[in-house]
Amino acid sequence: MKANIHPENYRLVAFKDMSNDDIFITKSTVKSKETIEVEGKEYPLVKLEISRTSHPYYTGKSKLVDTAGRIDKFKNKYSKFKK
Repeated sequence: MKANIHPENYRLVAFKDMSNDDIFITKSTVKSKETIEVEGKEYPLVKLEISRTSHPYYTGKSKLVDTAGRIDKFKNKYSKFKK
């Protein structure tokens, strides 16, 4: 592998799926203000709303995840244009 091709901040980062509390660790350059301890080591933490462990495509379970209320916001915003 070529030397000095990765960015300076390329390091191990913990990603946490907030819908089922699953944590996985991989290398990333993403910025994070929070940290988490996993198996005695501290990692930068990135919180996710959905990941491979909770996404309906990968789990085979179909469920609607609307944590931000996007559907209701859309309906309220455009209800005045309804005929």
